[in-house]
Amino acid sequence: MPFMSASATLDHIKVLDLTRARAGPTAARQLADFGADVIKVEVSGDPNYADMGTRHGPDFQNLHRNKRSLTLDLKSSEGHEIFMRLAAQADVIVENYRPDVKRRLKIAYEDVRAVNKGIVYASISGFGQTGPYANRPGLDQIAQGLGGHMSVTGKPGEGPVRSGAAISDMTAGFLMAGGIMAALLERHKSGEGQWLHTSLLQAQIFLLDFQAARWTVDGEVAPQEGNNHPTNVPMGTFKTEDGYVNIAPMASMWPKFCAVMGLEDMEQAENFATAGARFNNRRDVDQRIENVTVTQPTGHWVDTLNAAGIPCGPIYQMDEVFGDEQVKHLKVAQTVNAPGRGETSILAQPVILERTPSHLAVGSPELGQHVMEILEELGYSADQIDELQEKGVV
Repeated sequence: MPFMSASATLDHIKVLDLTRARAGPTAARQLADFGADVIKVEVSGDPNYADMGTRHGPDFQNLHRNKRSLTLDLKSSEGHEIFMRLAAQADVIVENYRPDVKRRLKIAYEDVRAVNKGIVYASISGFGQTGPYANRPGLDQIAQGLGGHMSVTGKPGEGPVRSGAAISDMTAGFLMAGGIMAALLERHKSGEGQWLHTSLLQAQIFLLDFQAARWTVDGEVAPQEGNNHPTNVPMGTFKTEDGYVNIAPMASMWPKFCAVMGLEDMEQAENFATAGARFNNRRDVDQRIENVTVTQPTGHWVDTLNAAGIPCGPIYQMDEVFGDEQVKHLKVAQTVNAPGRGETSILAQPVILERTPSHLAVGSPELGQHVMEILEELGYSADQIDELQEKGVV
């Protein structure tokens, strides 16, 4: 079966995906969603195994749609030869081995560049390609802690809290996908590829953004603020008659906000009139607002404040997220025919290109599903492929 591209945007790009877990697969998924021919190079074994749950489970299905699967023993001479033949034709390689592993396997950037000077070779690691932590195993939770995120998440005095999503993994993947695009664009000028790399640690610190800049610029160590915005007051979560609501007026909206909430006495009061005064008296500001919000249900405040142009929204559980009218309108979840599962609903690509849109072309592949077609594309005969399968190379 010919390769089914998810978009015309990158359908001229071939990618070898050597990644596991989440950060690397996320980067490769971005390329696959925009039409690149992404070949997921996997190790033979239990056909239902996946390093993030089972192959037919939600995690694997969400990470590996729009890709093809090739099993390959990179430690064998035949497997290494197949890989290098693929690499010679590829535009991009994405890998997240520990730095020393790819060199032992002789598939590092310098090895591939010897057969393909145009290769864009993208490496994601836990802590960087060099340095004292380079060969440590890296996972999202470790990066969240080491990168400072857990120190600013959670309520004051209740200890560190991790985010409910794998944010350093996802950020590293998205940053790497953007870096790959930049390197491909640069290749048009120079005719040469290059090695690019990032890490979960770098991505996590980058994601902290202004919280990290508070330290680098002003030497300020940001504390935990729970559901409150770290610096803007009022901006946070408030109890309502039937639950909770997020309210986020900008500083310039303070007079309007006070009027809508019936708190006109606070607008010009010495303790609340300026952004600095409100920050210094956050607890009193929040309590006075919550004394009002608890008198009405969440829906009332969402409608009333949005009608006044003041940002406000509900706090959903996951079933409520996908039942929301705007989420449905944006088609955030779409269906695809997934091998081993049939019709499956997964998350669509959130970046919309109007002229060359992305779609869910195929579901996540079965282990080694595309061995025959990929090797035939390389020029291997049916007999040669049978022999390689008998030896366990593919």
